[in-house]
Amino acid sequence: MTAVTAEDRTARTDPRTPGLPRLLPRTPEDLRAHLARHGRLPYRGHPGLLIGDVKAAGLTGRGGAAFPTYRKLAVVAQARGRPVAIANGAESEPASHKDALLLRTAPHLVLDGLQLAAEAVGAAEARLYLHRGASHEVLRALAERAAAGTDRLEVTVAEAPPRFLAGQETALVSRIDGGPALPRFGLPRVSERGVGGAPTLVQNVETLAHIALIARYGPRWFRAAGTAAEPGTMLATVYRPDGQCTVFEAAIGTPLRDMLPDLAGTQALLAGGFHGTWLAAPRAAQLTLDNETLRRHGASLGAGVLAALPPDRCGLGEAARVARYLAAESAGQCGPCFNGLPRIAAAMAELAGPKPRSRTRQDAERWAALVTGRGACHHPDGTVQFVRSALTVFAPELDAHQRGRCSASNRRPFLPLPDGMPATEEDWV
Repeated sequence: MTAVTAEDRTARTDPRTPGLPRLLPRTPEDLRAHLARHGRLPYRGHPGLLIGDVKAAGLTGRGGAAFPTYRKLAVVAQARGRPVAIANGAESEPASHKDALLLRTAPHLVLDGLQLAAEAVGAAEARLYLHRGASHEVLRALAERAAAGTDRLEVTVAEAPPRFLAGQETALVSRIDGGPALPRFGLPRVSERGVGGAPTLVQNVETLAHIALIARYGPRWFRAAGTAAEPGTMLATVYRPDGQCTVFEAAIGTPLRDMLPDLAGTQALLAGGFHGTWLAAPRAAQLTLDNETLRRHGASLGAGVLAALPPDRCGLGEAARVARYLAAESAGQCGPCFNGLPRIAAAMAELAGPKPRSRTRQDAERWAALVTGRGACHHPDGTVQFVRSALTVFAPELDAHQRGRCSASNRRPFLPLPDGMPATEEDWV
């Protein structure tokens, strides 16, 4: 990674919120410590019985879409056939480290949630989908659980390739079925026909950890933190302007300036990750950690990434680097990705350089309009959102570039990207 090292990825909680941490223990927990803290798995004994509690709790997905979790559970539970339940730990967003930390420190909470979700939908199979190298603590946890006899379903681990789109639901299903981790076009939804043709529940690992807590402590406890519209806590990967990266557990609705006290002195905040939105720092400093507020400003929590760009970096240069990465990560299956994203990335690279042509920005905006809403998945739309917000927030910097000047005094990359770009089709498997 180019921006932070593994040693920088620490965990913190907001001390102002009673009862935190909920998800992250102070130190990694084995099964004995986990059971001492939370007790045994509270199976309901019949499919469907947990769904009402999840609905009452108001839990939304923590993987990016913030979809009501109970609705996903209910759809799969009512589908024809014996479902498959999958814990999605393929954290493919390069700037996000929350799921990896959760799996490393509290794997049993995630695995509890997977078992409970499987029971709720009546699943016959349970899978855990991870990137290579992320499974050591989880494999150890699975062995502990097998020896203790805690699980009703055996969990099979499937490996995700190191691609940005590998965690997308339909790409995940394709990979588990033995194919490449490529998004598929159109219907049916995986909740109707997923792995092996069975209805399939795909839940982010943080969402499953919350399910395990709701099953034990109830909806009222869960709603004691967060907002009425978005209850609970969430994990966020926070990049301070000094480059320090912290995974932060906070109540939804927490002021962003509480998580980033020096936010007002930065250039801009990237909210949501590489499919997210740039916000001018003065505006961001007035906002809170919730989708209801962020969406009024064209942003969302997305992958739970908050990155405060320091004043000595070039925002256009950062945006161009990420646009190039996102174009390279295209599945190459449809025109908007195959043709549109490389053109947009090339335009951003020119805008980040000295004296770009006057028409280049218009070209980038025109191509962005052409690809929006036309892809097989959300990738082109997410990329366009990132690029358009950069062109707006960094407009003064663009004016300086057109005059042959750049305000950056530090050329070191700030946002993290993988060391190498994908090169072959084999990267998808």
